[in-house]
Amino acid sequence: MITDTFEVIDDRFRRFAMGNVHKETLYTGTRWAEGPAYFPAGKYLLWSDIPNDRVLRYDETSGVVSEFMTPCGNHNGHTVDREGRLVACEHRGRRVSRIEIDSSITTLADCYDGKRLNSPNDVVVKSDGSIWFTDPTYGIDGDYEGDKADSEIGASYVYRIDPVDGSVRVVADDFVKPNGLAFSPDESLLYVSDTGATHVVDGPKHIRVFDVEAGSKLANGRVFAEATSGLFDGFRVDQSGHIWTSAGDGVHCYTPDGDLIGKILTGEVVANVEFGGLKRNRLYICATRSLQAVYLNTRAAARPG
Repeated sequence: MITDTFEVIDDRFRRFAMGNVHKETLYTGTRWAEGPAYFPAGKYLLWSDIPNDRVLRYDETSGVVSEFMTPCGNHNGHTVDREGRLVACEHRGRRVSRIEIDSSITTLADCYDGKRLNSPNDVVVKSDGSIWFTDPTYGIDGDYEGDKADSEIGASYVYRIDPVDGSVRVVADDFVKPNGLAFSPDESLLYVSDTGATHVVDGPKHIRVFDVEAGSKLANGRVFAEATSGLFDGFRVDQSGHIWTSAGDGVHCYTPDGDLIGKILTGEVVANVEFGGLKRNRLYICATRSLQAVYLNTRAAARPG
């Protein structure tokens, strides 16, 4: 019997929603939970509480939550690179940074064409070491999640940081507000959400998908899915290419063909998700004021290479 944690829209979702499994609330007290990143070697999860300017740490072995970093420059999205370092999008710092093994911080990108970035939002590391990130204006739109400022660039782009020379290049320039992003398991596709409806009447609230050509160029952009509740923000891709995305009423699961087949109901607006746990089959959910988690009958996509 599937519990009330799940809403089955299509029978294909039943393979993921195990019987007698319930969603758990692990922590409450955030103002806007975001940016979950899992560290398997330490068995812990880091995530952002953007308005409170802190990064929190959940220890899987003890269940203890502690402050990992405060102040932090209003971190938003995070990822873990292939060397096990935390890569962060900073709203107030208006940069993509990396925390090194010795705890020092390296700036990876803070400008483009001589102009300051807006407020990097989400980030992913490809198997070749390149870093891809989105740069909408949410961190400079007001003082709640960063410092209010005008955009120097005047637009919101998707960028790629070259792994060899560190150069920053625009890979997509036709978004209103690019937000979450993730590669397909074989990295032949890049998914990017657009939350432009926050700034434009009848603006985009969808995920687009692109073909990745020659490892570093995007082509054939098309709409993958339209949000049916709220907006898509951050998301992850599992081992079979299914998209597990944030939404207004929980987490929505889409097939690789773009069919909505089921939901995880959270009771709060969700901003982002991350696979963790020993078998990478535990989905951590950043749901506005709380960190939640649920076990699924699937795993995170393995990194190529």
